[in-house]
This record gives sequence, C-alpha cells and structure tokens, in this order.
Amino acid sequence: MRAENKVCIITGGGTGVGRAVGVKLAQQGFAVVLVGRTASSLEAAKAEVEAAGGTALVFPCDVGDYEAVRAMVKSTISELGRVDVLVNSAGIGGRKRTVATMEPGDMERVIKTDLLGPMYCCQAVLPDMLSRREGTIVNVSSLAAYTPGPLSGPAYGAAKAGLVNFNRYLNNELRNTGVRACCISPGEIDTPILDKRPIPPSKAARATMLGADDVADAIVLAVRLPQRALVEEIAIRPTMVRDRSKEVPPQEPLLDL
Repeated sequence: MRAENKVCIITGGGTGVGRAVGVKLAQQGFAVVLVGRTASSLEAAKAEVEAAGGTALVFPCDVGDYEAVRAMVKSTISELGRVDVLVNSAGIGGRKRTVATMEPGDMERVIKTDLLGPMYCCQAVLPDMLSRREGTIVNVSSLAAYTPGPLSGPAYGAAKAGLVNFNRYLNNELRNTGVRACCISPGEIDTPILDKRPIPPSKAARATMLGADDVADAIVLAVRLPQRALVEEIAIRPTMVRDRSKEVPPQEPLLDL
C-alpha cells in the first residue's frame, strides 16, 4: 500500500543510508525531505529520488545547530503540512580514534552530530506528531554502541550508545500517544564515512560489509508496519567476520593539553 500524502524528514539524506532510504520511501509514496550539510550531495540525492518517480525537497542544515533544525522542521510543515516520519541518519566519526589523541573540538563535533542532532530533530517534530497522535521516529545508531573499538573511536561509540538509550527513553515518554521510536544498529556499512577512517578499508573488505540498501530496508520495515506495532530495536550484522587488525592505526603521540 502506498503512503500517499505522508511526509518523511531524513537527516544525512545526501549520502549512504539516508540517500537509500529516501529513494525507497519515495517509491512508496512518501514526500521526502533530504537534510544534510552538503548541498551538492542533497541535490544529487533529490535527482535520484525524482528519477525513481518520487518527490523530494532539499534543506541544507547542520543537525548539530539547534536553531537551524527548528527552522528546517518549521519550513517542512509550512510547505508540506506535516511530518509523519523522522529518520535520524546523519552521523560522523572523529578524526582521531583514541582518548589520548582526540582533540576536544573533535569530540564535541561528533557528539553534537551523532547524539544532540537526533535529540534536536526529535524535539522539533514531536509537537506535530503528538497533535495528530501518530508518527514514527527512526534513530540510526551502530553496533559500536554495544561493542566499542579502535575503528569507531571513543566519541562515536559513546554517542551511538547514548542514542540507543535516548530511543528507549522516547518510547517510555511517548507510551500511549500514538508516536513510536525504532533504533537501528548496523555493523559496518559500505558508505562514504569509511573514507574518513585513518586507514580506509580495501575494496575487498567493503564487499563483505552491509550495503546502504540493506539498512534502508530495515528502516522501511519499521516505518511501514501498522502504527499499532513497534519494533523498538533492530541489530544488523554482516554475515562475514573479517580481520580488521591491519586497519588499526599505530599509536600516535599523546595530545598535549
């Protein structure tokens, strides 16, 4: 069944999982609002959505900017009338991947994007959802929330663990309101964020990982279930377990604070 007249905001909508879920939901009748920091990526994603027969709006926005997020949601409701679904897919990793070397500004940047950003977005869309007693929020976390390690780094894993906890809190607060929240925790995904690692994985390694479409399919499942049903958490792992030891960078000099 197509979701005509339904509206979905997708952060991180220009690349990776956000871009993939935008195409899939647009094909099912959603008007999608693609949110991200890079206008060119958003425009490319919009063209892909439209080529698939869907409708998309683009809002360049840093989700770590509280006022920008509120303005983006206000503009969405003004133009499209409502927000039925929010997919918090935006995420970044730190430049340094150890506590000893990670700079304070980098820690703050990761926490603002990966944890505070989803919280800001949820706070902004909830009044509209609660007024209609219907809505779905999907928070994209990571298996790094449960199994932290040197490839994800301290700030990313901590932020994603906080997002899992926040999602559980949301469902406690929103009980009996008609609004639900699902947390998706994938393992490694072959997306552009891997290029930011100190030692990017090889093409052969990426072939064993999850694809953006795999995670997007899980998000669509959570969104398209009847509103009476809640899948609170989904963990998705690659079936292949690979040796990642050669991708761990050598220990760097300690940061002089």
